[in-house]
Amino acid sequence: MSTTYPAAGAALLANWQRLHRLPFGKRLFSWAVGRTAPYTGTIGGLYTDVRPGYARVELRDRRRVRNHLASVHAVALVNLAEMTSGVALLTALPPGVRGIVTGLSITYAKKARGTLVCETHADAPPSVTEPIVQDVEAIVRDADGEEVARCTVHWRLSPPAKA
Repeated sequence: MSTTYPAAGAALLANWQRLHRLPFGKRLFSWAVGRTAPYTGTIGGLYTDVRPGYARVELRDRRRVRNHLASVHAVALVNLAEMTSGVALLTALPPGVRGIVTGLSITYAKKARGTLVCETHADAPPSVTEPIVQDVEAIVRDADGEEVARCTVHWRLSPPAKA
């Protein structure tokens, strides 16, 4: 039996508003997102800004996210892009609309080293009456502001379940 969250985006925004100003509040919010989507939490990304249709996540460069070339692993970058796009899109969706990732496309511009920042601006349709695919772009930049990776996340959006 699946669990339905009629207003997941509204709950995310409410939690962000409640927590982000508190000491360690951003870390607590990020931990909660990671608990909801456990694989997402494995990279330890830190949400630093969340607004309707926008999310910004920082990822510290540390051993657990590195590859054998001493740079951040490609899959960690994909995970970072997906988690950023998810919160940005969910906070923009109408209540009850469900979304699931159906594909990802990523281009790596350079080796990722140092603290990385991923940003997503997501436009959501005002209503969803039938399943559609919504593409959301997430851009990962290094501390110098140089683009490290660009990811398009393909989200399948479904209308609210009928009672």
